[in-house]
Amino acid sequence: MTSSGGSFRFWLGPVLLCALLFFAAISKQSEAFETSANSARPDQVVAIGSEYENSIQLLNNRFRVDNDVDEITMIFFREQGSAPIVLVKPDGSKLSLVLGRDNKEFTWFETDTYDMITIKKPMPGPWQAVGQILPESKLMVIADIGLNVQPIPSPVYSGEVIKQTASLTNAGQPIDFTAFRDVIILNIDFVSANNPNYENFGLGARRVASFQDNGTGFDEYGADGVFTGQFDLSIPSGEWRPTFSVITPMYTREIVNQNVVLLPNPILIDVILDKTEDTNDNGETVQFEKGVHTITIDVNRDQIDMRTLIYDGTVRYPNGEVQNVSFTNSSEEIKRIEVINNDYGTYRFKMTAYASNQQGRDVVIDVPEFIFRTEAPPPPPPEPTEEELAAIAEAEAEAEAKALAEIEANRPMTTQEILLTALMVNAIILVVGGIALFVFMNIRNHPKDHILIRVKVKSLKLFKKIKSLKKTSSKEDKTGDKAKQKDKKNENKSEKSTSNKEAETS
Repeated sequence: MTSSGGSFRFWLGPVLLCALLFFAAISKQSEAFETSANSARPDQVVAIGSEYENSIQLLNNRFRVDNDVDEITMIFFREQGSAPIVLVKPDGSKLSLVLGRDNKEFTWFETDTYDMITIKKPMPGPWQAVGQILPESKLMVIADIGLNVQPIPSPVYSGEVIKQTASLTNAGQPIDFTAFRDVIILNIDFVSANNPNYENFGLGARRVASFQDNGTGFDEYGADGVFTGQFDLSIPSGEWRPTFSVITPMYTREIVNQNVVLLPNPILIDVILDKTEDTNDNGETVQFEKGVHTITIDVNRDQIDMRTLIYDGTVRYPNGEVQNVSFTNSSEEIKRIEVINNDYGTYRFKMTAYASNQQGRDVVIDVPEFIFRTEAPPPPPPEPTEEELAAIAEAEAEAEAKALAEIEANRPMTTQEILLTALMVNAIILVVGGIALFVFMNIRNHPKDHILIRVKVKSLKLFKKIKSLKKTSSKEDKTGDKAKQKDKKNENKSEKSTSNKEAETS
């Protein structure tokens, strides 16, 4: 892409292509072409000249190859479905598709409508093509192919759809040979520049256009020599490197152009969901009747003139219904689309926007699909069983008791409770103090027989008495055990005597 906005031009080098009957390329100059369609005789041949012509009438399918030709590439257009042609060399020998499969001297490519043949070091002299070749075939001798393409506009946006036209030239002259479109393919790819500052970092290549001359899509007239491409820029924004490819069955050429920056999609879409429930002042959930969701459409006003925005789109409901929407009025206000809230689920909105940017250029933008979802409120909980109600009541009672206990524990004492506590403390102090004073005075008045000594003596007597009772109980237990053992021995002896008497009697 030139800075002056001119055409893109690809110089593919000295490559020889032939259109209709054949097109040939030679690496050195050959003799001048001499022929006239009105004065031609059947024995005349066409000589490949040094001046490149876009169309040369062939005579009886004959052509001459000069002795300084290193390589020749020919293409022969024939009737649909007919057999591949046969080339007859000056010495009468033949070249055919079958012989070319394993032959390194020439390469043969064939389709249902044409044969493309490349021959290295062809034999000098008159050649002839034999087959069902189209009668209006002409010879094209091409020096270099140029591609004239409209420049990519600037600024350009992600999602923008651009119509571009291109034409092929030969040595600077337009190629008006309509059958040439069946031989060549024109593609444009955008390759990520791998700039980490942009969204397209590391995304590789994306095909954005294929040029056609078949009267379909954006191409206005088929076979008019003007190739039309529709740039589909539904790719992430960022820095891209345009790569132009010219493809034929024999070779592919790629030309890399200056980087372009694809700006983010300038159409801004949002949604205001329908409010079907809310919470009142008491914390209760209140249900409302279903209304509408509102889709809002705005633009990046630094890039797009809002007054020029119109759109055409569709809304797809969760149940599969489709609503067509459009807006054609001029306004600076945000556009709104009311979508009936008829179900819970996924809503999809797809639109194409038409507007003018701030530079005055008309733009068509394919806006990415906008999706929003609504969810149904959760179902009410089931009614609890009697067991669950009892458990709930018990848990509530326990929680209430615990809460009351905590409140009671943390509750400050009342004046009455404080006075009562003070009286109890004072009474205890008085009792303890009185007992201490009594003991003190008793020890002072009776140092050898005071109350503590008497308590100690009585405690020792009580301890001795308890100990004596324990010994007496132990002796009685032993005596009883001995008596039991003696009784058991007497029983055993009696049983023995009885058993002996019974034995003697028997």
